[in-house]
Amino acid sequence: MAKVTATEERFGSGQGRCSAAIGAVLILSFGLLKSVSAVPQPATANPPPTLQETGLYADFAALQVDPAHLAFAPQYPLWSDGAAKRRWISLPPGTAIDGSDPDAWIFPVGTRFWKEFSFNGQRVETRYLERRADGQWLYAAYAWSPAGREAQLVPVRGKRGAYPLAGGRSHMIPGVTDCKACHQGGPSEILGFSTLQLSPERDPGALHAELQPAPGLDLRYLVDTGLLVGLPQALLDAPPRIAAATATERSALGYMHGNCGHCHNERGSLQNIGLVLRHSVKTAGEPAIASTVGQFVKKPAPGQSPNAVLRVEPGHPERSGLMQRVSSRYPALQMPPLGTELIDDEAVSLLYRWIAEKGASSQQAHVNKEGE
Repeated sequence: MAKVTATEERFGSGQGRCSAAIGAVLILSFGLLKSVSAVPQPATANPPPTLQETGLYADFAALQVDPAHLAFAPQYPLWSDGAAKRRWISLPPGTAIDGSDPDAWIFPVGTRFWKEFSFNGQRVETRYLERRADGQWLYAAYAWSPAGREAQLVPVRGKRGAYPLAGGRSHMIPGVTDCKACHQGGPSEILGFSTLQLSPERDPGALHAELQPAPGLDLRYLVDTGLLVGLPQALLDAPPRIAAATATERSALGYMHGNCGHCHNERGSLQNIGLVLRHSVKTAGEPAIASTVGQFVKKPAPGQSPNAVLRVEPGHPERSGLMQRVSSRYPALQMPPLGTELIDDEAVSLLYRWIAEKGASSQQAHVNKEGE
């Protein structure tokens, strides 16, 4: 694969980062951030001290997940340094998700989500979300013991050194503030359980795609079982998919939706940057193309090369600002700014190929026009 050489990929360990740097990194995300609304205040109740007490397992000693919980897999998963993930949702009996706004589902009070992270077959952490009676979401993360027999609540600031990674780095279990920086960056705090992510029209080229666990939970399943109400019928008749000129483009836009769109969207605190990487099932066209291809970088980040003046320059991935951000783990330059210590080489390859192909298609269109 062709390498992006304009950007330094490693500038020492990310372990010295602190939560105070998060805001600065987000502000440098392709432009200056103006004043933003205050983030919602946290729920008052405290999370249980152990994972066992959250109710995920019917038999914790045997690590048998309660069959009442539904396993699912989004079609465009968030990449977390190669971690294998399992996910579950639990709705209170007799309740349903309100899908009348297909871009921002409303979950009933008592909804619970779990997401398990494993590296090389070893459980490392399980994250937990619960919608409380006040409508707010409770955030918690549980660190597994090395033997994998118990999982304790981590401090609100998170836990460093949870699992060793390549290059002397290590997986960090994020703190509550870090979690909210992503989850509260858009129209819904739930990121991987949505209209596009659960569309039956799944992308066969989706990067880091996971097998759908039984019962094959998707939009049709949720509606047929009465767990999702209000979803426009048109989205069942023609399941949503990303509109793209090529299979490469569909996968590239899907990757950015799942890994970047929770912050870079038209309704979150970064909306004034004008970088929209979140797919909307209610909007015609793809804003991820309109806001990147041929669009100027508003404010270069530290470490970005001077010739990277466009977010995406068709035919020139090596001098596209987007490529330099995803290809770096220098704290002030890297994207995403949180949740990853290693460069996602497969994503770099995919995005590089997409930008190169955009140049070829533009040249062909120019040739065709001249021949008319």
